[in-house]
Amino acid sequence: MDLNNYNQIVSRANDIQKMWLKVPAPKRGEVIRSFGNKLREHKSELAALITKDARKIISEAEGEVQEAIDMCDFATGLSRQLYGLTMPSERPNHRLQELWHPLGTVGCITAFNFPMAVFAWNFCLASVCGNSIIWKPSPHATGCADAIKKIWDKVAGDHKELVLILNGGNDEAIALCKDSNIPLISATGSTQMGKELAPLVSARLGKTLLELGGNNAAIICSTADLDLTVKGVTFSAAGTTGQRCTTLRRAFVHEDIYEEFMQKLHAYYATLKVGDPSDTASQLGPLISEKSFNDMQNVLTSLKEKNVKIHGGQRLEVADPKEFYVMPAIVEVNKVEDEMLAETFAPILYVKKFTELKDAIQMQNNVKQGLSSSIFTNDVRESELFLSSEGSDCGIANVNIGTSGAEIGGAFGGEKDTGGGRESGSDSWKTYMRRVTATVNYGSELPLAQGVEFDES
Repeated sequence: MDLNNYNQIVSRANDIQKMWLKVPAPKRGEVIRSFGNKLREHKSELAALITKDARKIISEAEGEVQEAIDMCDFATGLSRQLYGLTMPSERPNHRLQELWHPLGTVGCITAFNFPMAVFAWNFCLASVCGNSIIWKPSPHATGCADAIKKIWDKVAGDHKELVLILNGGNDEAIALCKDSNIPLISATGSTQMGKELAPLVSARLGKTLLELGGNNAAIICSTADLDLTVKGVTFSAAGTTGQRCTTLRRAFVHEDIYEEFMQKLHAYYATLKVGDPSDTASQLGPLISEKSFNDMQNVLTSLKEKNVKIHGGQRLEVADPKEFYVMPAIVEVNKVEDEMLAETFAPILYVKKFTELKDAIQMQNNVKQGLSSSIFTNDVRESELFLSSEGSDCGIANVNIGTSGAEIGGAFGGEKDTGGGRESGSDSWKTYMRRVTATVNYGSELPLAQGVEFDES
């Protein structure tokens, strides 16, 4: 790593942030609105870049750009709603007030699979809150980062350096995490990455926003609409070639409908079109790398050695030997196998029967990750139990839709080894700010809290 270059980037980010925080929040929102409008103008070319870098099918790439646009709209509105509370005081002629102030410079580490959207989640909120951002994109998606930066520069005026890109790998990520000039590190990636980076931030008492791995499950009850369910399961399990943190990895199916469900699922899988992601007819593109393919095959080999029933999972031959296209795999298990407990970033769906809903919920929750979950049912008692404190332990719990495809209006994130961070919607903006509790005395007396007496004798 070029240390001089790194130090210059951090210094420039801190300098611009001190200017930016003086801009009224609604005015900051106007700049972000202009950014969103410019993204609209370049939607097609940005989507093509995502497909090129991340190898996502073009419709998903277009959807990701739209998510970045929508995030700009959301942040623009938010810029007029950075509310603090006013609270009654126990003392006469006093009031308590909650203030929210910018943190400073945010370090943002993003993954290959959503090279623009996750940046937008962080930047749009961080910027309207008065922060600058240093963005370390995935080495797989530097083209996407450069394109976003060029578009930002067209609308930013004097604030171009509000976004600065730090290209690189582990060394650069570690430098950000160790840097006391970066009060918040937002990192998206594997659980292992989070466990390595988080201690570096905590060692200097910095803040982290972690969006890490998921091992997501769906529970399919006997009353489920199977046609709807199969569509939801297929998209969640096979979409993005299984390379979403919200990808469906495990399905627990009620024994009364198991055979019918499996028949429909296999039929739907048979229609999936795997091919060039730039081709609008393709539903699945390739895995991102040879390592991803090998990880998938190692898991499937391990299962085959246990005589577990596996459908699909094979590599598809194409002209380019560097492209790793695969058929999504369906794995039928009679018990919870060890392989089910870890996230494999590939299209492997484990399917298991259940009898009692409480047992299915227990199996769903009995993993280290806690990102996304779903239940498919037409029984309100089943859905309400799933959503209750006795139900799913995940940050996302869906009813009659799959585990993937979150909307920006809700806070996105999960529990346990998923990291506990929340991005995008709801009150996620508070992560990018520091809270101040102010007590205002507008009287002429000085009463003390809790009735303490400290008068002159």
